[in-house]
Amino acid sequence: MAEIPLSVSGKTAMQVAIDVSYKAGEILLGRFYQAKEISMKGSNDFVTNVDKESEAFIMAELAREFPDMGLLGEESAGARPDEGYLRIVDPVYGTRNYAWGIPFVSLVVGLALDGEALVGVNHDPMCNEMFHAERGKGAFLNDDPIHVSDRPNLSKSVVGFDLSYAGDDGATNGLQVIQAVLNDVGSTPIMGSAALGISYAAAGRYDIYFDHRLEPWDQVAGLAPDRGGRRRRHRPRRQSSRVV
Repeated sequence: MAEIPLSVSGKTAMQVAIDVSYKAGEILLGRFYQAKEISMKGSNDFVTNVDKESEAFIMAELAREFPDMGLLGEESAGARPDEGYLRIVDPVYGTRNYAWGIPFVSLVVGLALDGEALVGVNHDPMCNEMFHAERGKGAFLNDDPIHVSDRPNLSKSVVGFDLSYAGDDGATNGLQVIQAVLNDVGSTPIMGSAALGISYAAAGRYDIYFDHRLEPWDQVAGLAPDRGGRRRRHRPRRQSSRVV
């Protein structure tokens, strides 16, 4: 793997991502109990004024530190996710939760090269938890190493889920998966944040995490190989009501 260049101020990509995530987290905390402007950016797809404020701040900081790298934000257009170095941002992951005052939310800042995630930071400002991983260097929660669950018994496992709101059949497929495993596992929470779901699986809080649809910011939040886990894509058979 090529050595990741330092920022303009001489920081590593990981340090920049962590620093900007802490600062943006203060924005989320400061606005959490305030009334929010909620608008629609697509079918069943919400955005708040805090999403936009947080992303503008993060993008400006990243552009200042890495002016030659592309930027891809969840709330704004950007470079293609498979070309060169790319900073990837989701400024409020769990917008529905955040907009309705549910404190299960995070923000994601990552770096990819030619479509491969190299650095991933997922910051939960509500719990002051910073999940971070760099490819080949392991994964951490704050300063402590983390690892996926090694629980061998599915009946005692916590299987986290989230459902797609993209207008496709993701929600239906997700509910089919839940129905298929409901009686065989210990718990099936649906929390409303794929980024935190992935990080919880990385830290062993969830034994398994499932989401029908993942975006580039989900991928940098994952970096599953550096957390001892595996990602697996699943495509249900349309002819069958049973999800395998």
